[in-house]
Amino acid sequence: MNMMHYKGYEAVIEFDEDAEIFHGEVINLRDVITFQGESASELKKALAESIEDYIAFCTERGEEPEKPFSGQFVVRTEPKLHKAVSSAARREGVSLNKWVAMALERAVS
Repeated sequence: MNMMHYKGYEAVIEFDEDAEIFHGEVINLRDVITFQGESASELKKALAESIEDYIAFCTERGEEPEKPFSGQFVVRTEPKLHKAVSSAARREGVSLNKWVAMALERAVS
């Protein structure tokens, strides 16, 4: 899968063979931002314009544009697992947040 980046936003690109057009979608936020183009240069321009339009739209509404990957997310789990993870963190002498971050780093390495 091909990727593009603009101002910290990340997008995946696909090619529609039937329509002979590239289309992309920003993937690192909850809001939906899509764009398309017939060439690489059109696609780059469309991504930039879509991000700038998104930022302008948020500004007009008095909202802060969503930033890509703030570093925060909510994890829901069973109380039994929550207790076990909390206990493991205490045994290692680190916060629950730090323990989970270390476990995630190990998982993706």
